[in-house]
Amino acid sequence: MLPYELKVLEELVSINTDSIKKCGYEECASLISERMKEIGLKVEVFDPVGLTGDGKKRPNVVGTLDLGADGTLGLLTHYDVVPPGEGWKRDPFSLTVEGDRAYGRGAADDKSAIAASLGALSRIGEKGKYNVKLIASPDEEVGGRWGIGYVINDLNLRLDCGVVVDAMPDMVCVGASGIVQGEVLVRGIQGHAGYPHRSDNPIPKLASLIREFESFARFRERKLSKIDAPPGSPNKKLWGRFSFTIVGGGEKENIIPSNAWTRFDMRVLPDEPVDEAKLELIDFFNRTRERLGIDAELRIMLEDKGFLTPPEHPFVEVFLKATASVFGAPLPLGASLGGDDGKFLASKGIPVVSYGAIAEDSHFHGTDEFVYIRDLMHLRDVLVKLIS
Repeated sequence: MLPYELKVLEELVSINTDSIKKCGYEECASLISERMKEIGLKVEVFDPVGLTGDGKKRPNVVGTLDLGADGTLGLLTHYDVVPPGEGWKRDPFSLTVEGDRAYGRGAADDKSAIAASLGALSRIGEKGKYNVKLIASPDEEVGGRWGIGYVINDLNLRLDCGVVVDAMPDMVCVGASGIVQGEVLVRGIQGHAGYPHRSDNPIPKLASLIREFESFARFRERKLSKIDAPPGSPNKKLWGRFSFTIVGGGEKENIIPSNAWTRFDMRVLPDEPVDEAKLELIDFFNRTRERLGIDAELRIMLEDKGFLTPPEHPFVEVFLKATASVFGAPLPLGASLGGDDGKFLASKGIPVVSYGAIAEDSHFHGTDEFVYIRDLMHLRDVLVKLIS
């Protein structure tokens, strides 16, 4: 017989909540609402459907546990998942328990967090250090604007501290990387490929520009945070990163295109001003473009600053004590290589840490995603110790 947390996880995984298609959102939110009510939470559902412009429903479920405490803790989770992709050996939407693992899309990221949080709150007595608001939101995988972003920024939900239950199990994250994404467009002159002398091919020029950016990528790698990187990283400290991720241009083999383009992803340190990193990028691009004599432009498509909760903050110390109660010693502190919903709390001055059950080898965002059952239970137990 499955324990409560795995039963809930089984139900959640069975619903395809693809963040691109926006499918299954209402069904999953309804299930979460029912499970919250069963353990005594007051449930509210907030949907920004009238604001998003696409008419698609995105219910945010907020369950409140009032323990008569002075402060309120937010547990931030998300029920949306990335598409399953191809190559699964198991049904991605049916939880498969094998040994110490439970497989399924979202089993780790991030439906494990919802199951563990519900399990923790079901074990809390009538008193605790914090009142709790468990938030289960959609759209985290696509930026969170109409998920946690809507709850925090538009509804002005008041919290005194928060845990983003969407991270690894062997480190407490006190920060997350910022991000700058954009496009580099190189212009040429279209023409017949049999008459290249009458055209100006932008593709070789784009290739030259990409090669030059290797030095900028190395420049970014030399930037180090004062905060540690996650376990298994090539550097002790979190480091800057720059990658080209998409390349495009042309539509037929015998036509030299008028334009060629590439898109990039730059990760900014939690303690690095995003505007400073962006200006360094733009300056490098302009100097390189002029030196190579290339007609090109750079367009920023997305920017999001990272965040950092001071490691000495009292809430961080309280959370570390909770991990010590479960593991016998406090877990190490560090920051995430990616971003997370903690940015929304940090922007309001709310102290936040990230901790979850997403192990490094759990294939999150990949085929045959799984969660270690021990990590699911440890997460539940840490939350119990934190609250009670």
